[in-house]
Parts: sequence; structure tokens; C-alpha cells
Amino acid sequence: MKRILTLCSVLILCFSAWGRGGEQPLRLLYWNIQNGMWSGQEDDYEAFVGWVKEKKPDICVWCEAQSIYYTGTDRRLPAEERFLVDNWKILARRYGHKYVYVGGHRDSYPQVITSRYPISNIARITGAEPDSLVVHGAGWARVNIRGKSLEIVTLHTCPLAYDFRLKKATKAEQDADAARGGGDRYRRMELEYICSSTILTDPEASEHYWMMMGDFNAVSRLDNAFYGYPDDDTRFLVHDYVLGSTPYIDIVHELNPRSFLASAQSCQRIDFVYTTEALAAKVREARIVEDRYTSPVRSKEVHSFFRPSDHLPILLDIVL
Repeated sequence: MKRILTLCSVLILCFSAWGRGGEQPLRLLYWNIQNGMWSGQEDDYEAFVGWVKEKKPDICVWCEAQSIYYTGTDRRLPAEERFLVDNWKILARRYGHKYVYVGGHRDSYPQVITSRYPISNIARITGAEPDSLVVHGAGWARVNIRGKSLEIVTLHTCPLAYDFRLKKATKAEQDADAARGGGDRYRRMELEYICSSTILTDPEASEHYWMMMGDFNAVSRLDNAFYGYPDDDTRFLVHDYVLGSTPYIDIVHELNPRSFLASAQSCQRIDFVYTTEALAAKVREARIVEDRYTSPVRSKEVHSFFRPSDHLPILLDIVL
């Protein structure tokens, strides 16, 4: 009788796996969590952790992953009082992730990867003055998933309308540069430097599992049916470079070609996940998640902040 029950259990598991395509998908979650999940400081991140556990991601990529301000205020925390980034291992364990990677950064806006699988650093990217400085930094990490390598590039480009190198210029000079698309050209420079330091070092990248994701602070020509900008608008410079000069595919657009999926409260899509063709073929779903928890609500205490974030998360299911 025990043998019969064991055999039945095995058959049920086999048929269940076959019904899912033979393999449980790998789930990746990306989210710009605004100032180190400032909104989560009030309840010791309970709502945040509960939402992440509900989504059951295997890998998380967090943008703006450092605590910056006192709870409910825009007063800056001194470095020694900031819970994140130093304590991401403590926070990640609460939603089941053992491994943590902090990308290269030179200010208060790093990107962090947490994972159920081992992560190794390949490069932490910050660039250098005067012509390759990556304002919020970037990272190239390798996640080992049951013997398969997933190359993950994280980034967060400069948000300024003018060239970052004009931060100390007069407002008139900054405004004139913004009118010429100076900020867009600076972001384009950041992307060229990041890609030349990562995916473009791999001559067979299109056949490997590469991803690049982050807050690009730039819109894509692929969404111009919604925006209606002129063809030569500098706002397209960043993603024109990625789509035209690298092996990357905009996977959210690829799987949702007839939909415009805004990722920020500004009703723009500025958060992107790119994959190579080899990986794109394995992605079963790529969507922006807007639900009761993630929908941005303007903070009553600090008008420029939102709860839980001014961005929406992106969720991918991948069958490697």
C-alpha cells in the first residue's frame, strides 16, 4: 500500500510539473523603492516585506536602496543612523533571500540585488570625471542559478534636465543647457559607458543570459504613440542607443506591444528591463505591477515623496 501511495505521489508531481512546462519559473522583481523605502520606515518594513513575500521573487533588484531621510520628513539622516544599505542582509532574510549585492555608487542612491541564489560581483561601475561619471553608479553582478549564469546590470541615470557637469553653473546656464537636451545627452553618455563596461565586453552576448534594468530617467521611442514627441527629440537618445547599438530587447514592450505601461507617477515609462535574445525567449511574463499596495499616493508630510514609492515595480517570470 505504501508503495502504491508513493507511486501515486510521484505521478502527481510529474504531471503537475509537465503542466507547468516542466520547470518552475524563476521570478525576478525590479523596483525603484524611493529613498530606501522611506515609506516602510514607519512600520519597520512590515507591509513592504509582506508584499514581497506575497510575490515570491527569487531575485530582487532595488533602485534607490539606501535610507536617506528621517521617517515622515525630508531631513537627512546622518550616515551612522541609516539602516540601509548596510543592513540589507537583515531585511532580505525576512522575505527569504540569503544573498545580497550592492552595486557601485558614489552618492545616496545605490542599486541592490538580493537573491535566493549566490551572487558574485563582476564590476562596480562609477566612471570618472570629466566624461564618464555615472552619477548614481551601476553594477554588473552574476547570479548562479543551478549551474546557469544570469548576468544582471543595474543602473540609475542622472535625473537632471541639464548636463550634470553644470551643477555649479548659473541657473540661466542650466536652463539654456536643458533647452538643448543637455540632461538627455548626459544620460546617453552614462549608458554608453555602462554598456561598454558590461555587455559590449561579451562578443557572444546575444547568446548568453544578460539583463539590464533600472530607472533610466528617459523615455523610449517605442512608446511614442503615447507621447507624440518629434522624431528628433533628445528624450529618445538613451533608448535609441540601447536598441540600436546593443543586443538588448525591451522585454516589457516585447511582451505587451499594444499597451503603454507607465512605471512612474508622472505617467511615463522610465523604468525598463532589457534582456538579450537568448533570455527573452525564456521570459513568459513581463509586467508592471500596480495594486493596492504599490499604487503611488502623495505623502501628506513631504509633498515631493510618495507612498510606498513614486515608481511601480516590474515583475518577470523566466523559464531558464
